[in-house]
Amino acid sequence: MNSVQHRTALVDGHEIFYREAGPADAPAIVLLHGYPTSSFMFRELIPLLARDHHVIAPDHLGFGRSATPAPEEFDYTFDALARITSGLLDRLGLERYALYVQDYGAPIGWRLALEHPERITALVTQNGNGYEDGFVESFWNDVWAYAANPGPGTEPPVRAALGIDAVRWQYLHGVPDPSVVSPDTWEHDVALLSREGNDEIQLALFRDYPNNRPLYPLLHEFLRTSGVPVLAVWGRNDEIFGPDGARAFARDAADAEVHLIDGGHFLLESHLDVVAGYLRGFLGRVLGRGHGTERISSRAGRPAR
Repeated sequence: MNSVQHRTALVDGHEIFYREAGPADAPAIVLLHGYPTSSFMFRELIPLLARDHHVIAPDHLGFGRSATPAPEEFDYTFDALARITSGLLDRLGLERYALYVQDYGAPIGWRLALEHPERITALVTQNGNGYEDGFVESFWNDVWAYAANPGPGTEPPVRAALGIDAVRWQYLHGVPDPSVVSPDTWEHDVALLSREGNDEIQLALFRDYPNNRPLYPLLHEFLRTSGVPVLAVWGRNDEIFGPDGARAFARDAADAEVHLIDGGHFLLESHLDVVAGYLRGFLGRVLGRGHGTERISSRAGRPAR
C-alpha cells in the first residue's frame, strides 16, 4: 500500500486541499473530481496508481476540505476554478501531467489543456463530458432553464439537487448491485454541501455551467491536432452523462480507447478494479512507466465494451 499525504497550499490567497502520493520523479497524473464530491472520490484509486505515478488530487475551491469563500468574495465560475487549479499545479511544479476528469472535473480539465496543451501527456475521462452528445435531457433541462432565467420559478428543481435524496441517486442509479456502494459516500458529500453558505456556491456553478459548452469545439480541435492519447472509461447507465458522450471522443481523438462499463455516474464506487485495470494499462502504454499493463481483477464483474 502506498502512503497518501494530505496537504494544503495557498493559491491566490485561498487554501486548497489536495491528496498526493507516489514518487515525485514518476509520470504525474492529476485527478479532478466532480459534483457533489471532492478528492474523497479517489481515495481508493490513488494507492493503485501511486506505485508507478506521482498522483495529485485537489479539492476544488468550494468543495471538500478546500476553502469556501462566499460568492460575494469569490466569483464562482468554471474559469475561476480552472485558474485556481492551474495555480496549484504551478505551485507544485508540475510541468507535464496526465489528466483524469469526472463530471465537473471535465470542464476544469479542458481549460487546463487548452491553456497549456504542451503540458498534457494523456487525457482520461470517466463520465466527464466534452460533447453535446452526452447530455441526458431529463437531467439537464432543469439546469439549462435555471441558468437561462434564475429565479423562484426555476430554482427549486436545481436546489433539490443539493439534498440527500438527489445525492444518493447520483451514486446509486445505474448500478446493478447498489449494495456495493457505501452510504459513507453520499453522507460525506451531503455533510459538506450542508455547510452554511455552500448552497449559494453550488447554485452559482449551476448558473455558469452552460458557459462550458462553447469550449467544446476548441477541445475537439485540440484532440484532432495534438495527438494526445485519450481513454474514455464510462458508466454506460449514467443518466447524467450518457454513453454517447464517451463514444464521441473517438470522432476527434485518434485511436481513442473507449470502454463502456455496466455502472452509473460514480463508477469508482462499484467498479474500481475494472476502471483501475483499464487506467493502469492505458497509462503504462502511453507513459511507459513500471508495470502499467498488468490487469487488476474486478470485484464487480466483467466490463462491457
